[in-house]
Amino acid sequence: MRGKSLLIGLVIVGAAVMGYRWLPSYYNPFVPLNLDDPPGKITQYKLRRLTPEACASLLSQANQKQLIQTQTLADSAGDCPLTDVVRVRNFGPVTLSSSFIASCPLALSSALFVHQQARPLTQTLMGSELARIKHVGSFACRNIYHRPDARRSEHASADALDISAFQLANGQRVTVLRGWREEKTYPWLRALLSASCDYYGNGLGPEYNAAHANHFHLGMRGFGLCR
Repeated sequence: MRGKSLLIGLVIVGAAVMGYRWLPSYYNPFVPLNLDDPPGKITQYKLRRLTPEACASLLSQANQKQLIQTQTLADSAGDCPLTDVVRVRNFGPVTLSSSFIASCPLALSSALFVHQQARPLTQTLMGSELARIKHVGSFACRNIYHRPDARRSEHASADALDISAFQLANGQRVTVLRGWREEKTYPWLRALLSASCDYYGNGLGPEYNAAHANHFHLGMRGFGLCR
């Protein structure tokens, strides 16, 4: 009986090992991230574990594929020093109200979010292409909520982007402030915020608190808090 149990155990272990070996790379948390990996917790896990070198390499690939256009910036000192940051100019066909400064993880996560989720969700739920994103800033050397006794904001390290509105190819412009309260646009905006969980550490919107009533805060801290 003991020998039979041991044999069954070995068979189970063997099957597990073989199954792991044949997992698609995007389901294997130990295989490096690929830009074509689908959204999900494994992709988010890989994004969170990227080394600076790996992030820079993937961001370069994203530029080549025209998922994003970035410009490398010099490191800076001061009260809020910045290292390995870039200036994001657009997300390929999706333009921006203005360029913004971003850490490599923020830039890469944003490129994947826009192309893998924001664009298809907009086409499906709104019937038009996503054409432009309006934001109200990324880098700001300040504490959370500007409180003198609070910790540094994600914005102080260019690890967060605040999005206030979206423009569609059909000319429609939807702000977070008004769109969140409208029956036709709420499901789409809600879907966008929920989808951000697969890329960012946190995605905060109007239902989080009054300070976020007019924008989505997409930041790198945490592990998938979106509300």
